[in-house]
Amino acid sequence: MNADKNSYKKSSFGPAFLFLCKQRRQALAVYYAFCRLMDDIADEPDVADRQGELTLWREEIYRVFEGCPQTPLGKEIRCAAEQYGMTQDRFLLLIEGMEADVQGRTYENFEALEWYLWRVAGIVGLATLDVLGVKGPQAQSLARAEGFAVQLTNIVRDVHEDASAGRVYLPEDLLAKYGLTRKDVLRGADPRVLAGVLAETAQRAKQHYQRAAEILQTLPRRKVLACRMMASVYYANLAKIEKTDFLFDKAVKLSKTEKILQCIYALRKTDFM
Repeated sequence: MNADKNSYKKSSFGPAFLFLCKQRRQALAVYYAFCRLMDDIADEPDVADRQGELTLWREEIYRVFEGCPQTPLGKEIRCAAEQYGMTQDRFLLLIEGMEADVQGRTYENFEALEWYLWRVAGIVGLATLDVLGVKGPQAQSLARAEGFAVQLTNIVRDVHEDASAGRVYLPEDLLAKYGLTRKDVLRGADPRVLAGVLAETAQRAKQHYQRAAEILQTLPRRKVLACRMMASVYYANLAKIEKTDFLFDKAVKLSKTEKILQCIYALRKTDFM
């Protein structure tokens, strides 16, 4: 039950966190440590009982919100949750998403996939907005739009890596439209055919990015700087993938310099005067 509290520094949010007060940075560090730990439980090969570990953490989250956590991370979660009004669904739903990975859940269509997108990305965005001080219907809408956009970008980018781990997130009906099945993706589908599936998935991600941009325009710019940076970085990553015509055999990612440039772009759009 160990976690790296520097996980947030490794994320695309990292640079934006530098503009937050120490207390908010610490709260986000705790939440991202929890996220990283859940992800590691679901993905790392040396975890003997993935479901068992996730169940232990579900029980710990219940204890956190009952006021009696038993782990060091649980105690830090309690402090952060109390300070910034994070409810237990911010943690329990993420665990549900990780359980779906462990169980090899598949998704019939995009509507079914949204169940997963909310649990592994939308709820993380909502918890982040809690700490940033953005709440209410707009926070819910932004977390959904940007979270879905980012996670769909990840699904496109990591399609081959996920397949090597036995996972396919692409909706089955979309695969069928191109004459493919989940097994085809796992075995290494014809790249030219798979490219069509990825292009349609990317187009759906773009729609969510557009919606997120519209919502961001209505919110205090300083408060949502981290969200602007995240959207800018991931949108640029999607554009870089698109330039390959979706014909790639390993994840296409931004360089460190490219990420910094996107963060600067987002910063320039934020008024600090």
